[in-house]
Amino acid sequence: MSLVIDTLRISTVTEELTDTELSIIAGLFEVQDYKAGEIIVHPGDVQPENLYILAHGEIKVKIQGSDGEAAIHVLKPGDLGGIITFVGGASSNISATLCAVGDAKMLSLPRVKFETLINSHPMIVYKVMRGAMRYVHGIVRSMNTKSAELNSYIYRNSGGY
Repeated sequence: MSLVIDTLRISTVTEELTDTELSIIAGLFEVQDYKAGEIIVHPGDVQPENLYILAHGEIKVKIQGSDGEAAIHVLKPGDLGGIITFVGGASSNISATLCAVGDAKMLSLPRVKFETLINSHPMIVYKVMRGAMRYVHGIVRSMNTKSAELNSYIYRNSGGY
């Protein structure tokens, strides 16, 4: 259980939770082991509606481009995966492959287990969903910054390149 608690303590998704709330939600997570090169999520596959939090190792996020598959990010411990299906999006909206770089451990929270907290612990649900939104907002901010830098580079704006 300490792996679950330790991982939840470093994740932005649970940063607003008290120790008591953290211990309540920790019991809902499952630990999954992945070997180097193993695919965790792949576009087109039927995906469980789980929220994943990387506990140990690294997970490469890859997308299919015109020149083949390209790595766009590497998840570190505390980072999230599976957000689209967890919040109710269709698995057909998934465009990225998650692949273990080396041996990795992921925490997995099935949405149906999480939803059991709605009536009994609504503030935990609220705080976790706020944390998920902060995480997604951080991704969007990062992508916007990279897009602006690329645009500046291509059009030679601001004399930065």
